[in-house]
Amino acid sequence: MSHCHVCGSNSAKQERVSEVFVVQGRRILVEDIPASVCLRCGEPTFSRQTTEQVRRMLNGEAKPVRSEEVDVFEYA
Repeated sequence: MSHCHVCGSNSAKQERVSEVFVVQGRRILVEDIPASVCLRCGEPTFSRQTTEQVRRMLNGEAKPVRSEEVDVFEYA
């Protein structure tokens, strides 16, 4: 990581993270994604290879390992 695009920090550690993506109005959770996580603000950054693999997964080249029901709240 050269520097965090959010806070500018040069310090990061390698972790596995989970992210929710919205694809055609559907929320899809991808777990255990390798990322470089900023030590200052926690922003994850993904390599080009990882980003491409996640893109392929989200576009139907992989099957989900499971489906889960989630509760949805609206902050009003």
